[in-house]
Amino acid sequence: MTDRKPLYLMTPALAWLTAFMVVPCLLILALGFFRRGIYGGIEYTFTMENIALVFDPLYAGIFLKSAWIAGLSATIAVVIGYAAAYAIAAAPPRRQATLLFFAVLPFWSNYLVRTYAWIVMLNREGLVAGVATWLGYDGELPKMLYTETAVVIGLVYNYLPFVILACYAPLSRLNPEIAEASRDLGGGGWTTFRRVILPMTVPGIATGFVFVFVLSIGNFVTPALLGGGQFQMIGNLVYAQFLTANDWPFGAALSMFLIAIMMGLLTLQTFATERASGARREE
Repeated sequence: MTDRKPLYLMTPALAWLTAFMVVPCLLILALGFFRRGIYGGIEYTFTMENIALVFDPLYAGIFLKSAWIAGLSATIAVVIGYAAAYAIAAAPPRRQATLLFFAVLPFWSNYLVRTYAWIVMLNREGLVAGVATWLGYDGELPKMLYTETAVVIGLVYNYLPFVILACYAPLSRLNPEIAEASRDLGGGGWTTFRRVILPMTVPGIATGFVFVFVLSIGNFVTPALLGGGQFQMIGNLVYAQFLTANDWPFGAALSMFLIAIMMGLLTLQTFATERASGARREE
């Protein structure tokens, strides 16, 4: 009975995951192997055309473009988020809760409101242009809104708190005596950070990167609002197949590959976490 107790406690969570994750993913997987009906909908005839169409240069290019934007956003978010988490973890303990509160404060507002705020700031008469004029700049500013840069800024801003929280957890658990020992052995500040602190916080970095990458590559709201329809990401393409083109089988095939990419990244994150944990145990 005692040995089975953890299994009983996990049953509600497993049932929830099965009902709302496994079953929908299997349905999406099955839809990808059927044809689109003449007037939309689904014709239940087995075909591999949708899978083959995903590898068409047009759609493969959209996948690569989406991966580039998501990877760039995740990298920038990790650099900024890790620095912020490091500063919070180094602050006096009584102030850390307050600093974390301000770090996650943007989550208290709606995602659309936060994204629309960037439209106000980046347009030609927005806050950025106003500050530049106030500082004396009288030239023509480069176009900021409806560009790839605007999309990356929006994604980094919206998902940055995930990285801060993911990196803060391992940084706050670090034993300060380890860094002191490194300095006693002659390691400078940069050497201690590069060879001691950074390797021990890899799980947090990997978790933050995967969080931002996975959420960004499937995002369709930010590219639509801040990209202005100038280019497509895979999330916009899937959205269009389901709700505009009414081609559910091809939309399902695209979604299946998107899910495969996410599962691959989560596997790599798990591998990195276990490897870092194993290294700590060996120490």
